[in-house]
This record gives sequence, C-alpha cells and structure tokens, in this order.
Amino acid sequence: MSRPSVGDLMPDIALETPDGATIRPSDFKGRPAVIWFYPKDNTPGCTTEAKDFTALADDFAKAGVALLGVSKDPPAKHQAFIAKQSLAVPLATDAAEGGLSDALGIWTEKQLYGKKFIGMVRTTYLLDAEGRIARIWDKVKVKGHANEVLDAARSL
Repeated sequence: MSRPSVGDLMPDIALETPDGATIRPSDFKGRPAVIWFYPKDNTPGCTTEAKDFTALADDFAKAGVALLGVSKDPPAKHQAFIAKQSLAVPLATDAAEGGLSDALGIWTEKQLYGKKFIGMVRTTYLLDAEGRIARIWDKVKVKGHANEVLDAARSL
C-alpha cells in the first residue's frame, strides 16, 4: 500500500478517544480538519505542540476547522496529559496494529543516536471539507508549526 498523497481521501480508520468512544476522519466531513500525529504524551516537543494548538484552538474554531491530536499512547495517558497540561484540543489513540498511522506510513522505523526503533513520525494532515488531504507536513519542526497550519487552514 502506498502512502496517501495530497488529493487522496484520508483513510477512514477508527481511533479511540480518552473517554472510550471512537472517532474517524470521516466524522469531520463537511468541514476542514487538522489531524496531527505526535510520538508521545508529556515529552517536551509533543507538549509544546499540543499547547501551541491549544493556544490557537479558538482561531481554528472561528475558521471552522476541527483539530485532533493522535499518538499511540493509551486513552488514560491522554486524559492525564490533557489534565496536566490544561489542553483544550481533543486527542485520540491509534494503538491498534494496522491503525491509521500504519495506513499513512508514519508508524515506521526511526533512528536516534544510532539506535533503530519503531515510532511515530511527527506529521500533520490538513483535510478539506470532503475529507481529502489538502496538505501534509512531514517530519514537523514544532516551533511555529501550529501557526503555519492555521494559516494554511484559513486558505481552504
């Protein structure tokens, strides 16, 4: 399976919310959405990214754009992360093998300090109102990223 590209429909694979419900990319149909994938709750870069999206959550809402942060962390860890960091953005868990991050090709082999491991590549997807991928940010650098995504979302 090849990685989805700009113009493709986002794979419609269920994710688990912190309250035990499920959410799918198709649940956002009818409005644009930003789905960002990050490696792990309560790590410096991931915390900064989640706080930056939280700081802009009202601006995304005014633009009619839904937000969703996704990692492999379990729902209970997401609940603790939301509470500890006072996050105002929804998070979801993509823990299932063959999940959305697998379908997108971003749960993959990585290398850090010479060690290879399987992990999440920090990636953000902007979806149009039809659920098609309008833009992809690969290997995201956190500083200024949420603002850049908001600017792109406003242009849809």
